[in-house]
Amino acid sequence: MTITERPAVAEHVPMTPLRKTALAAGVLYLLSFVSIPTLALYTSVRGANYVLGPGPDTPVIVGGILEMIVALAGIGTAVALYPVVKRQNRGMALGFVGTRTLEAATIVVGIASLMSIVTLRRSGAGADALVTSHALVAQYDWMFTLGQSFMPAVNAVLLGSLLYRARLVPRILPVLGFIGVPLLIASNVAVMFDLWGRTDPQAGLAALPIAVWEFSLGVWLIVKGFKPSPITADMTTS
Repeated sequence: MTITERPAVAEHVPMTPLRKTALAAGVLYLLSFVSIPTLALYTSVRGANYVLGPGPDTPVIVGGILEMIVALAGIGTAVALYPVVKRQNRGMALGFVGTRTLEAATIVVGIASLMSIVTLRRSGAGADALVTSHALVAQYDWMFTLGQSFMPAVNAVLLGSLLYRARLVPRILPVLGFIGVPLLIASNVAVMFDLWGRTDPQAGLAALPIAVWEFSLGVWLIVKGFKPSPITADMTTS
């Protein structure tokens, strides 16, 4: 009689709490890039006569939804990372949660500004609402400058310092953020003094290092997770 050996079944290895944290934070970081299409979606609402003209409001609404996702994902990144980075420095970790929350608040105010223009248009406010609509667009621009454009520099200083000191990710990643901090701050100052617009090529180039830092961090956390570190030793068992 021939005895056939049964193939060995691969044992399922559950993810550790640290790996789950890295995966969640990485996914949320990538979600924070979903609002990039708003550059095109908001073209119509930023027009001088938007409240008077015909056409669908769908692009503005879709853009608002995407930005709301970014606001919530931004808070989520800080909340997800807090249990890990607080082991390095609790005060800076709390500061990162605070700056992410403040950034999300400016995004929500900006969304409300543009949706108010949609409401004016639907209500048939007419030419009397032109000045108001222009003011609301200006408010959105300032909320964007102070929030989605400036706060990432503060976030990079806080989170980058925590990850750099703890060696939880390759040090080149937070270094990219550190390089981008002065560039982004200088660009925002230039926008405030009307040296160039927030959508000009100079502003885009100045924001690139910070964008690469955040995107690369998200990808690394999803693919590789955190590097071994003494501060996370008790989180590496399932």
